[in-house]
Amino acid sequence: MSDRQAAVDDREAIIRQRLAVLAPQRVEVIDDSARHAGHEGARGGGGHYRLLIVASGFAGHSRVARHRMVHEALGDMMYNMIHALSIKALTPDEAAATPAADS
Repeated sequence: MSDRQAAVDDREAIIRQRLAVLAPQRVEVIDDSARHAGHEGARGGGGHYRLLIVASGFAGHSRVARHRMVHEALGDMMYNMIHALSIKALTPDEAAATPAADS
């Protein structure tokens, strides 16, 4: 495994660890950093990620509130290790009703 891949794996593990406070039933972290090579954030070391998180705790919360919950859980990672984050935050019922290709 390359040093780059090890760093990516470590960063994804930290993301998952931080999101554990939301008691997710499902977490998918997709590193899109390679697609943004040369971008200012990529040069600065911050990664570009897509996140799918399914948690019962999102029930009754707006999309914005769910995103805030994710940002709060990730804390300081949003200022250094993560440059861009696309979030899809669903309840288990919403995830069950969402086609797999759309996740």
